[in-house]
Amino acid sequence: MAALCIVLAVLAGLGAAAAVTSASDRTRVLTIARDVPAGQALTDADLAVAEVSADAALSPVPAADKASVVGKRPAVDLRKGGMLTTSQLAAGTGLGDDEQQVGVQVKRGQAPAGTLAPGDKVLAVTTPAQGEQQSSKEAEAPPSTLDATVVNVSRPDASGTVVVNLAVATTDGPLLATRAAQGRIALVREPRSS
Repeated sequence: MAALCIVLAVLAGLGAAAAVTSASDRTRVLTIARDVPAGQALTDADLAVAEVSADAALSPVPAADKASVVGKRPAVDLRKGGMLTTSQLAAGTGLGDDEQQVGVQVKRGQAPAGTLAPGDKVLAVTTPAQGEQQSSKEAEAPPSTLDATVVNVSRPDASGTVVVNLAVATTDGPLLATRAAQGRIALVREPRSS
């Protein structure tokens, strides 16, 4: 009986030592302190630090990299409480930073439902004004289009309408803004490269 007690005590000690070793194998990583939409530059207040167990399957951004992350723009919406990973950050200085940006309000049926993501190439197609009569020649002519890149997409409101921020060439911004204000824009997503 005494031998059994000694064996159990040794096993309990080994288990406790393993638990302490496992608990100390933690790493400090960056987490999201509040919701951040895709394309919006990260601020110090958007980021928090947490300790997690080291896991080769995870690739979080180390807490030591916080200063270099501030100012970068996420390529996807970030949700409060999630870990920040390098793949969530847009390459370069940010989507559309070197182009003009225009917000386009898009109703259901004016863009592919739920498929637009930051970085997607789209055509902003000019649609006829409501009640505008077109001659048969005008109706057969190809519509006017502008090349654009999706910077971010808002969440749909109750009617399903979203605001899509588009980056366009500096010569196209005013024209796109005018057409968007008139509600005359539909979006066509270009094929994604594989």
